[in-house]
Amino acid sequence: MEHQAQLDATDLLCPEPVMMLHVEMRKLAAKEVLKVIATDPSTTRDIPKFCQFLSHKLIRQDQEGEIYYYWIEKKG
Repeated sequence: MEHQAQLDATDLLCPEPVMMLHVEMRKLAAKEVLKVIATDPSTTRDIPKFCQFLSHKLIRQDQEGEIYYYWIEKKG
């Protein structure tokens, strides 16, 4: 899936991935997409809630083994 930026949060534990996600989203322009790669299972709960709370769009969420992938579109 197309994305304009990527955040590698592998091997980081809560709350670090979401804290880093917040910083990276601020760098994007409206409607740009950030791909997040994480290994902390709590991101499956935290990232969707982050998107909902801040009105960003979680476009896609995938898992391959113990790696989690998220594509988030910055709110317009």
